[in-house]
Amino acid sequence: MTQTIKVETRSHPYTVKIIFQGLRHLETHISRVWSKRQIVIITDEHVGPLYAQQACAHLSAAGYPTKVLTIPAGEQSKSWSQLEKVVNQLAAWHLSRTDGIIALGGGVVGDLAGFAASIYLRGIAVIQVPTSLLAQVDSSVGGKTAIDLPAGKNLVGTFYQPDFVLIDPAVLQTLPQRLLAEGYGEILKCAIMAGSDFWNLTAHIQSCTALLQAAPQLISASVSFKTAVVTADETETQQRQLLNLGHTVGHAVEIAAAGRLFHGEAVAIGLYQLTRLFEKKQLTPNGTSTLLAQRLQALGLPLADPALGTPAFYQALQHDKKLKQQQLTLIYLKKIGHPAFYELPLAEAMTWFKHELPQRSH
Repeated sequence: MTQTIKVETRSHPYTVKIIFQGLRHLETHISRVWSKRQIVIITDEHVGPLYAQQACAHLSAAGYPTKVLTIPAGEQSKSWSQLEKVVNQLAAWHLSRTDGIIALGGGVVGDLAGFAASIYLRGIAVIQVPTSLLAQVDSSVGGKTAIDLPAGKNLVGTFYQPDFVLIDPAVLQTLPQRLLAEGYGEILKCAIMAGSDFWNLTAHIQSCTALLQAAPQLISASVSFKTAVVTADETETQQRQLLNLGHTVGHAVEIAAAGRLFHGEAVAIGLYQLTRLFEKKQLTPNGTSTLLAQRLQALGLPLADPALGTPAFYQALQHDKKLKQQQLTLIYLKKIGHPAFYELPLAEAMTWFKHELPQRSH
């Protein structure tokens, strides 16, 4: 099974291919995109032992001299110090402007490798090969790259489109259930905005087994939805901000949880809490949050967390990337399939959240 989705961005059009067992023949797919060149595969300690050495051997045998650069697994690798180590190693290996990077891993690897590619020698070619469900449906497509700061997630980064994205649903079979469920949080975000057949498809996902069986269709629907949004607004000046549904609360609770929550879990909390709040404002139809909760909880995704309402949560809100002139841009649902913007002064948003969100004093 092969699905091809074209991402027609103004800066750099490219193709996303969804191919079951596609990673086994990575060199074949690379040869259709890149001429012969030196390649560095950037991966992490979890993914590398599973796939990197075999990919390296096959690429080298196909005429692409390849090295593997392994970073520590986890969000802490999206840092200035790790970025410096990566670009220093690229320089030590004499990577040139005509060479390339393959990001082989989850969202952390994709973000860090993409950012390194965008700034090393003022930009070299990069291909994304996402191995987590979250990265396959979200971060590998659209060209966002970033590292974190102590003040917040993804505060330093670039828009830098890859040359190609290869998504292999077969690699999901090696993921633990919690990581599969995490990716489903982002899928539901897209599905509830898209509505129609995509939203209806999620009604049948009641277990991780069902999620794996439907993964190719869910990945395709998610990537197609995101592609349409990104193509219309590549640099997130207008409509692409809709993809932040659930992320204002989600990012803040993720930071406040200090590593206890995965990104998709935090997004699930943000999705549910904001939908519930906008229902109370009578801007989202009654019952929407209940439907959403049922689909989140079917995969064990959380609806709340002790980090909600803590001082750390509110501190993180003040560093939200969507904050402009002390105005917070929230995304809500006029109804399923119809997302919209809601502008709110930061001070008013803080008061609203403190009144409506679960509160913690510690």
